[in-house]
Amino acid sequence: MTAIPVSTTIVTGRRKLVNVRQRSLLVAKWRALWVLSVFAAIAVCALLRIVYLGVFEPGRGSYSYADALTPARGEIVDRNGVPLARQFDAYSLWYNPKALGDGSPLVKTPQQVAGALVEVFPDLDYTETVERLSAGKPGYIRRRILPEHANRIHSLGEPALEFPREDERFYPQGSMAAHVLGFVSADGRGKVGMEQVFDDRLTDPVARTQPAVLSIDARVQGALEDELGRGMVLSQAKGAAGIILDVDTGEVLALASLPAFDPNQIDRADTPNIFNRVTNQVYELGSTFKPLTVAAAIDAGTVTDLGHRYQANRPLQVGGFAIRDSHTIGASLNVPQTLIHSSNITTAQIADELGGERMKQVMAALGMNERPYIELPARGFPIWPSGNWKRIRTMTVSYGHGIAVTPLHLASAYATMVNGGIWRPATLRKLEAGEAPRGRRVFKAATSARMRQLLRMIVVYGTGRKADAPGFRIGGKTGSAEKPGAGGYRRTSLVSTFAAAFPMDRPRFVVIAMLDEPKGTAATSGQRTAAWNAAPVVGRVVPRVGPLLGVMPDETRDIDISDLKPLIPGEASR
Repeated sequence: MTAIPVSTTIVTGRRKLVNVRQRSLLVAKWRALWVLSVFAAIAVCALLRIVYLGVFEPGRGSYSYADALTPARGEIVDRNGVPLARQFDAYSLWYNPKALGDGSPLVKTPQQVAGALVEVFPDLDYTETVERLSAGKPGYIRRRILPEHANRIHSLGEPALEFPREDERFYPQGSMAAHVLGFVSADGRGKVGMEQVFDDRLTDPVARTQPAVLSIDARVQGALEDELGRGMVLSQAKGAAGIILDVDTGEVLALASLPAFDPNQIDRADTPNIFNRVTNQVYELGSTFKPLTVAAAIDAGTVTDLGHRYQANRPLQVGGFAIRDSHTIGASLNVPQTLIHSSNITTAQIADELGGERMKQVMAALGMNERPYIELPARGFPIWPSGNWKRIRTMTVSYGHGIAVTPLHLASAYATMVNGGIWRPATLRKLEAGEAPRGRRVFKAATSARMRQLLRMIVVYGTGRKADAPGFRIGGKTGSAEKPGAGGYRRTSLVSTFAAAFPMDRPRFVVIAMLDEPKGTAATSGQRTAAWNAAPVVGRVVPRVGPLLGVMPDETRDIDISDLKPLIPGEASR
């Protein structure tokens, strides 16, 4: 046998080792390539899926993104972006008596635990809490608690006191605009206000990423509520209502019903105050209807001479009914004097000349025969006389009796009367430029121009003097109507209203202030009528909100009423 040199054996072994290494590297490369290919395929599939969802199924694609990154309910803001309603995660305090099994639900006694809870929440009823803990029934002890409260309670060492995190609706402004917003019930559904109107939009995964914008201006809303509340206190009224409306678009800048409720506390609220006096309660609004009657008569041509005089010193007998004034004003009155002194007798005669058919047509054109036009679900149906209006019906409607409407009806009617004669529906949605509805014509532009003069005269010389605010050129009309009751009208219960617009040389906003059953107090000089309580509310509100809305005081400007002054020589000479 031939011997193989050692050197040859070593070389051959090295070659085999190199070949093994090369094959191993090749296998590793292929494996890496396969892994990269699989990951690339997955990435391509994911990318294609994203593109498909975004292009062909935008709703589903957006749903996943929005659902992960946005609250379960969208935000509501005012016209300037101020938050009015928001969603956030919050702690609650839940009692779980089964936390320790079937034994005692608490480590300490119910009395000790209740005492500790009252230290954290001083408004918590101690006796009631002891009873709840002793009864062993699970349930909420307190909703929406702060993290620091949860930490303090956790330190008690009671496993039965749990802190579930839940979606909570929060209203940063408290009770402000509560009747506009409404609230969210325990099942997560919107109730009463715009929470109910916007419910689908606020819970839609796509739409909720953008806030729902209201026409309300939070600054104006706060001022209106503040002054209405002050008016309630000064006159000891049981309630109040008010609205500020853009006369050209129908946008509601403020809407208030007092007393209000706090939507943050709705789960324990005593909520008779949820009732909305502005849109849901109908009232006989009294003499605020007199300018509407005069406008209808001027428009129809039955009043062509404002100087024409009507007898005013004795009751007007119609059938078995007598129309009276609160006091004798004079032997006769012309149209400006009728409005300045607020005479029922002469207004009824103006309406009698106009006739029931035309009076009814105008009131219907102003929307007085339908629920008010606004998005809120709570909208009262007017007390509307059906059929042909008899003579006495026409006369009583002319001064705001025999027909009952909401304050919102009145606001829309006054906006029509001063904006050139166009009626538009009210809205709580912010409108962009050019979005205002065309509306319908009710009065001629010339009639509207004349009514602006007459309304200004009432504030300068008549019953609305306490509403005058220097530089803001306010015009308006008082109304003090007795409330109906069993067996007739209750002389001791009034609804006092002042309906106004400003500035009268170029009206931009209507302001309605109403007080329910005001009393004669020292602050109102013992008087219960609108001239002494509702009119001053408007006189205080307008200077507060005017600059916020772009209306600055200017005492060098006013609407020209010089051609009417000769018709009121006694008043104009004061």
